[in-house]
Amino acid sequence: MSIENLEPKKVWKHFYALTQIARPSKHEEKAVKFVTDFGKKLGLKTIVDEVGNVIICKPATKGMENCKGIILQSHLDMVPQKNSDVAHDFEKDPIQAYIDGEWVKAKGTTLGADNGLGVALAMAILEADDLQHGALEALFTVDEETGMTGALNLKPDLLKGDILINLDSEEVGELCIGCAGGLNANFTFTYKEEAAPAGYEAYKINVTGLKGGHSGCDIHLGRGNSCKIIFRVLKQLEKEGVRLASVEAGNMRNAIPREGVAIVVAPAGKAIAVKNMVEEVQKTVFAELAAADAGVKITIASTAMPASVMDTKSQQTLYAGVYACPSGVVRMSDAMPNLVETSNNLSIVKSEKGKVEITCLLRSSVDSAKEDLSVLMRSLFEIAGAQCEFSGGYPGWRPNPASPILAAMKEILKKMTGKEPIVNAVHAGLECGLLGGKYPDLDMISCGPTVMNPHSPDEKTNIASVDFTWKFLVEALKNTPKK
Repeated sequence: MSIENLEPKKVWKHFYALTQIARPSKHEEKAVKFVTDFGKKLGLKTIVDEVGNVIICKPATKGMENCKGIILQSHLDMVPQKNSDVAHDFEKDPIQAYIDGEWVKAKGTTLGADNGLGVALAMAILEADDLQHGALEALFTVDEETGMTGALNLKPDLLKGDILINLDSEEVGELCIGCAGGLNANFTFTYKEEAAPAGYEAYKINVTGLKGGHSGCDIHLGRGNSCKIIFRVLKQLEKEGVRLASVEAGNMRNAIPREGVAIVVAPAGKAIAVKNMVEEVQKTVFAELAAADAGVKITIASTAMPASVMDTKSQQTLYAGVYACPSGVVRMSDAMPNLVETSNNLSIVKSEKGKVEITCLLRSSVDSAKEDLSVLMRSLFEIAGAQCEFSGGYPGWRPNPASPILAAMKEILKKMTGKEPIVNAVHAGLECGLLGGKYPDLDMISCGPTVMNPHSPDEKTNIASVDFTWKFLVEALKNTPKK
């Protein structure tokens, strides 16, 4: 059965259509056109702003004109991650989604349920003619995953609603009322390219099999980081006089890096010692990650001799900087014991033409802690001789336990489940922080169906949770607080 025939069909048909549209971050043009054409076809007021955000407005149904205006918000882009053995062009190819028992998954790539299901839910609500609701606006933003560019550049006079329901949360039946802020960090090393020394042999070292995942939602799970692991191998091999020709690990700032590759050269007489050393690191890392990331593999194989290697001084400072760079949880929250307060994701390390670019994403729900972590990292990398640049900072979203929409949605959830609803905050970055800064009077909340392992090829969504979320949103719209 195709996913478009799942229930509720009014939601799944839109999600299926989105899987057929290439929409990686910064390449959402086709998705923008898709939702724009959708709004116009329905005869609804449709606005596309200067950066590509789309706003579709739907009037209140009869008798609901006195309700506060609702903004349904989701983002159009998706994280382009795939397994190395999968041939997929995220700028051209459709996602191959399929049903696996209670789940919808994709064949070797990210599914795009983050945040395609939020988009599909909003589209289904806009299209439906049998719902009760006040005035609606659906806000579809662009480039959430790599810079929140859409939310950052949204003008503060476009939206008219009083309540914003963000549809980017990933645990059904839970209500989110806060999130972490973030800051991008880039560190650049320069090096001299020297001719590969005579009497050396070349090897390719691969790190594969890691789970990866969302650098906010999954950072506390203790999964392996391919950037850290490959430099752990390189640091050991340095003892045997091994020289680095090139290295590349990770490819997305907001995804825990899953794979990495390095080309090295070693003295011909050190072949056995080098291979044994890699095997020892493999055993050690496997033992350390046995519970969290048991699929980790580190392999070494002979390869063609590279034309050049990195000069030894630059190699030493690079190794020191990356090895010492914090990655993972820095501090847990005092206010919510199970919530990460501050973290860093060492996302990407890539050498090319005399430069090594290192990319990180810092997150914290405490602005001063985020700033302190940036100072720490600047201090570290400046000592190592790298150029440092911080950019794209965005604020967190401060929880409001007295929120009227929170009270209303808690009551609905309690009636639907018979249980006291879970209210939480997340370490991920939601657009609510930026949107709240532009529209300070907005009453905001976030919810959504269950999406597991976002930002990785293991991403999947629970089918039943989509149906539950649809019914929950229908009830929430029907019970919107009055003006």
